[in-house]
Amino acid sequence: MKISLFTLILTSFLITSCGGGGSSSPSDQTLIDTTPYTPDTSVNSYIWEEASPESVGMDSALLSAAFDEAFADGTYTGAALVIKDNTLVYERYRGILPGEEATVASGLGVDSQILQNRYGSTDKDSLASSWSMAKSFTSVIVAIAVEQGFIDSIEQSASDYIGEWANDERAQVTIRNLLDMRSGMPLICMNANTGALGECADGSGGSGGDLVFSDNQMDACIARQMAETGVGQPWYTYGATYESGYWLYSNCDTMVLGEILFRATGQDLQTYADTHLFSKIGIDAHWWRDNAPSAQVDGNYLTYCCLDATPRDFAKFGQLLLNNGVWDGEQVVPASYIEQIKNIIVDSTLTAQLNAPFSYGLKFWTIIPSAQSDGSFFPPANAIYAANGFDGQYIMIDFEKNMLVVRNSLYYPALDQNDQRIINVSLADTLGSSFVSTLPAGAGLTSGTTYNNQALLYKITQSITP
Repeated sequence: MKISLFTLILTSFLITSCGGGGSSSPSDQTLIDTTPYTPDTSVNSYIWEEASPESVGMDSALLSAAFDEAFADGTYTGAALVIKDNTLVYERYRGILPGEEATVASGLGVDSQILQNRYGSTDKDSLASSWSMAKSFTSVIVAIAVEQGFIDSIEQSASDYIGEWANDERAQVTIRNLLDMRSGMPLICMNANTGALGECADGSGGSGGDLVFSDNQMDACIARQMAETGVGQPWYTYGATYESGYWLYSNCDTMVLGEILFRATGQDLQTYADTHLFSKIGIDAHWWRDNAPSAQVDGNYLTYCCLDATPRDFAKFGQLLLNNGVWDGEQVVPASYIEQIKNIIVDSTLTAQLNAPFSYGLKFWTIIPSAQSDGSFFPPANAIYAANGFDGQYIMIDFEKNMLVVRNSLYYPALDQNDQRIINVSLADTLGSSFVSTLPAGAGLTSGTTYNNQALLYKITQSITP
């Protein structure tokens, strides 16, 4: 088998917009583990009534056609489901298809049998990766910590918890600034020659900056200084100059929120989330960490990415938001925070800065309108909210229609080093690497996907009968 380590690492990791996080297969050698992953199914994987699309005013034939397109060979779609009016009306799962298998095998020099072992079988109990959908989970966990009194307010200075920022201009940065990606600090990338993290030298680090190859992904995020404004910055690619208060998609901003949660609650993210979110809505989710054993608890939890759960579990998170934070009669997330999320279309719109009809705030997006095959544009600007992740991970929430749609790409958690979900992509020891291996880009493939998210959502919406 051939090894194309360095090229794959530098070209395929974090290259899509609004994905955040990222991972690439350092070589085909990282695929050495041919044992299929066995998920933990001890937690009930659904809570919805399951009924026909017609029971909630949707057309089965139109839904089937929408899914046929979204699951076509070349889309790398592993799972998708639709929930409307608290009813699971349609879902589909699949493994890798022949054309995809041939493309990956050829592009990465990987044996087809290994691909079948990793991606060949997917069902409702199979794990998917969140990638940057984890940012939205982090946001909700911050809201819970505020409600419980561990954090005073999202409007307070982040330096109240990050003492390293208390005595300089970084003291002006609020927790809300970090939630909205408006910290005013630069993107951080790994230097390919030294392996050190530092300010990105150009825009090639990918969306949000490139952290994941570093053993310690926290210290450089905290060490950032405020960026100079009114000048061109190599990492700011949206305009000629970077200005104070500009939105800048940054993985570091979310990593720092993880440290705030750790210092405020005295608990690691997995423990706190298990107790106050995951167990409340009945999901079994597992967060990845970096490889800094002296930080937090055996590593820094990667709040900007890398949460493993089933597609149905990701849908439960979306349902919690549709329920205005209520689950089984309990107010798990403050209703006021759900209203703040809905209000990002007013106070976090990016139309003026980017001349683009979408909003980003509190770690949630609104979906950008896109031209459809019939000539229309869908969805309407700022109409549908989403948690988005690299390689096409989506939790899409339509509050008006009381509907959510989840889509995940094919995934295998490459736990070649150990079973602790500690990301360790070693340039020197590819056999010892552990990482989040989604298809296509997360496994190192550069040929892309034919999946069109707006098209799927449009066709699902069209299936709603008058």
